[in-house]
Amino acid sequence: MYTLYGTKGSGSSIAEAGLERCGLEYRLVRASQWEADSAYGELKKVNPLGQIPTLVLPDGSVLTESASILMHLGLEYPESGLLPAATSARAQSLRGLVFIAANCYSAISQIDYPERYTTEATENAHEAVRQGARRVLHRHWEIFADTFAGHPFLGGAQPGALDIMAAIVSKWSGARRHLAAERPEFHALLQRIETHPSLVPVLRRHFDA
Repeated sequence: MYTLYGTKGSGSSIAEAGLERCGLEYRLVRASQWEADSAYGELKKVNPLGQIPTLVLPDGSVLTESASILMHLGLEYPESGLLPAATSARAQSLRGLVFIAANCYSAISQIDYPERYTTEATENAHEAVRQGARRVLHRHWEIFADTFAGHPFLGGAQPGALDIMAAIVSKWSGARRHLAAERPEFHALLQRIETHPSLVPVLRRHFDA
């Protein structure tokens, strides 16, 4: 059985959606650095960085990073449809997953933990980091919307790994509000993804929506 370390409303929802899509059994362990009563110590034993999601595979090996978890599941269980079967479409899906991880996720980290990205220990300095990172984040989502397309979903006929990643990561740091104004068609796609029956149960558990 797989073991997934994570908590409500976090990036572990991405891995959880992938596991559900593959129809896999897994044990969910609530763990995060911001929940004192969680199994954070247990998480640190398998991932010294204490990041979530962290996924322990049935053979005991450890997998981290939301994008790599979705890639692994999609390659290991091709019948799940997480990754497109066609070579070109699969390549673009992998590209998109890394794009979100490298550009959007990283900017969100700066918004959430601005003190890590400046040597000045003042609120003004921290707020400047937040504002700059948010501007970069929103621009990266605009580029994503202009670069990646799909019908009716990014993954084709059904939501795939890229749909999961885009729908969940775009929930944070005001991205949805920005996209509704600047890229309304892409915003509508995100809404279509998150209301798909295959994703609704996970999203309800994590985001009450």
